[in-house]
Amino acid sequence: MRPIVRLVRPPPRAPVSAGAPDGLRTAVSPTAASLGDPAAVMAETDPMAEESQVAAGGNGDGGDDGGGGTDHTGLRRNLGFRDLVVYGLLFIAPMAPVGVFGTLDAKSHGAVALVYVVATVAMAFTAFSYAQMVRVAPQAGSVFTYARKGLGEGPGFVAGWMAMLDYLLIPAVAYLFAGIAMEALVPAVDRWVWTGIAVVLTTLLNLWGVRAAARVGFAVLATEIAVLLVFVVSAVVVLVRDGARRDWWSPLVGDASFSLAAVLGAVSVAVLSYLGFDAIASFAEEVTGGSAKVARALLFCLALAGVLFVAQTWLVALLEPVSSAELAADPGKQGSAFYDAVDASVGDWLHDLVAASKAIGAAFAALAGQAAGGRLLFAMGRDRRLPHLLARTDGGVPRVALLVSATVTMVAAVWAARRDDGLDHLVSVVDVGALTAFVLLHASVVGWFAVRRAEGPPHVLKHVVAPVVGAAILLAVIVEASVEAQVVGVVWLGVGLVVLAVQGASRTR
Repeated sequence: MRPIVRLVRPPPRAPVSAGAPDGLRTAVSPTAASLGDPAAVMAETDPMAEESQVAAGGNGDGGDDGGGGTDHTGLRRNLGFRDLVVYGLLFIAPMAPVGVFGTLDAKSHGAVALVYVVATVAMAFTAFSYAQMVRVAPQAGSVFTYARKGLGEGPGFVAGWMAMLDYLLIPAVAYLFAGIAMEALVPAVDRWVWTGIAVVLTTLLNLWGVRAAARVGFAVLATEIAVLLVFVVSAVVVLVRDGARRDWWSPLVGDASFSLAAVLGAVSVAVLSYLGFDAIASFAEEVTGGSAKVARALLFCLALAGVLFVAQTWLVALLEPVSSAELAADPGKQGSAFYDAVDASVGDWLHDLVAASKAIGAAFAALAGQAAGGRLLFAMGRDRRLPHLLARTDGGVPRVALLVSATVTMVAAVWAARRDDGLDHLVSVVDVGALTAFVLLHASVVGWFAVRRAEGPPHVLKHVVAPVVGAAILLAVIVEASVEAQVVGVVWLGVGLVVLAVQGASRTR
């Protein structure tokens, strides 16, 4: 029997690029240019674009089908606009000014509402830069991903490394706030126990999945806003009935000793109230509807937080029984100034209600921060800038990264809760990492749009002026930060540069 011979047509030769000299012509992939697929062309020329395709559809092992037990590096897309806003506001906390009102009132010479107006405008530059870059690189990892895209691998790692300090320590501060508030309500249990309980419960919720955490977070956020509305209504009733203790416009114009320098000095503290809104960008791979929804959520969250902050500080300033000068002369009263004003004008019942709301709200602010930190570790692990084990997911949830984030946060929070000066140490160092990462974010906008001109001629106002102004504001805030924060930031940066150098040396072998 004669064997059957099949003639197989050889694959066509790849066309060569026109205009290249003989011997130097490069083949054009038939799967990209010859098929007219611009996304494929981008994936072949830009590794970040390839990662975007992997993020959207899995990693080649079938993607994320939502089933349990399968480890891969795909995240599940199931978040909407409301979920993103919930995470952002949870991390910020609608009543964030409660703890710093007295400090800001004293520093600004009574112009505390103006401080938050200026701070909101200042942070709007950062939000705008996030909105620009999330469209370019809609991936988990936030500023780590954007700096890689706009500045390169090295600056990208530095941005992620500095942001990691913030994402690990801010949740620790929030957990500690929750523990302190619960200890005030139930003194029989030590604060470190409450702190540990808060870490465990919120970690379990995060491990359950981002969608489930968002649902519970929405209920908590609604409760916080309800308490805030109770305060607003009560304050308005008291002001209408009894009148204001200060001039009605003083929260905007300050007292007789008002100065712009004093307001700017207070802004350097007030911007810390906004840290966390950027966590929205870390969920870019889990949102339905594309990157435009993430950009809108970032801007909406910042604007809403600004309105809430200005409104509550304006009202409490009008209720404040002591002047800003008296608060400046007695720093011991600054931490409780908000509560003292509520007690003196409305009553103890609102004090307890606000305290309970702050306890729950702080725990869920930490939940949002832990979730964002887990996504950052996940992204850096996927890029092999950190151990690749961090990039493993189970059912679309980065459980390994979340557990690592929770462990570090638990250690820091419980350590601080067991020390009398623990809160001071944590609060003094949490901001410098995020602010440094934000500066690199602004530089990424300039790098991608203006220097590389990756999307054609840049828009001077959006791609040069706005990010440069935003970076300048943040650098001024870093200069005004505490010496301890600056030292921690420099040391952490130094460690990161050593890690980067070791990685670079190992990759060149």
